[in-house]
Amino acid sequence: MTPETTTTDLRAFTENWLDWYRAQEARLASPHGFLAITGLHWLDDRPQRFPDAPGTWRTDSDGVVVDLDDGEELLVDGTLVHGEHGFGVLPERGSVDAVWGDAVIEVAKRGGHDIVRPRHPDAPLRTAFTGTPAYDPDPRWAVAGRYIPFDTPRPTTVGAAVESLEHVYDAPGRVEFELDGRLLSLTTFPGPGTGRLMVLFTDETSGVTTYAANRVLTLEPPAADGTVVLDFNRAANLPCAYTDLATCPLPPAENRLPVAIEAGQKLPRERGGS
Repeated sequence: MTPETTTTDLRAFTENWLDWYRAQEARLASPHGFLAITGLHWLDDRPQRFPDAPGTWRTDSDGVVVDLDDGEELLVDGTLVHGEHGFGVLPERGSVDAVWGDAVIEVAKRGGHDIVRPRHPDAPLRTAFTGTPAYDPDPRWAVAGRYIPFDTPRPTTVGAAVESLEHVYDAPGRVEFELDGRLLSLTTFPGPGTGRLMVLFTDETSGVTTYAANRVLTLEPPAADGTVVLDFNRAANLPCAYTDLATCPLPPAENRLPVAIEAGQKLPRERGGS
């Protein structure tokens, strides 16, 4: 490979990484992204009012119900609703967004619990956001691996950023790869999009230069022979790295890597990063 080709490839690699990084930041800081959350409200069968959402909220075997006062309304799936409105029984990790003025009221199920999580564009965490520190992209952290599917998906229970909450994922397989002469392995979970995989992990940088609890890496669908690329330059923070109002899953114990992955997003400034 000529020096010119090397320079060209590195420039393209960096530009592709910048596109990914900017998209991550845009989603996070969008008007109704995770930085806009103002409350994490846990529902039960007792009617409750919240300072950052209209109406009185409860849940039971028929799902989440809001009772709106006179003059209050929500826009749900393009329809204005007044008075009592039922959202039905939500699936695990499912959610419905109800519009209230310039805010969105997220109604969701996490860890078997129904929650209301309002998102306001003028939330201080969002308006003060100045971006996420990150390591400079480096091709050495784009590592070839091999995906090994399990005979059947394995239900895997993991903890959450919220104490006493648990998430259950069906792990379809694991990825083996080599880094600095060490053979390593990560359990995978289903990722966003058909065939994609998600890896939750920590490493020796966790709690030092990166967020202590977790980072996430999305993998493209493995090739027919199981070949897959783990580009740790795209190791991303989950919302809990920025706010306590998130219910993010934690990595399974086997995904605590005994090496320092000095790539991807660092500890957010909101948590003391620089």
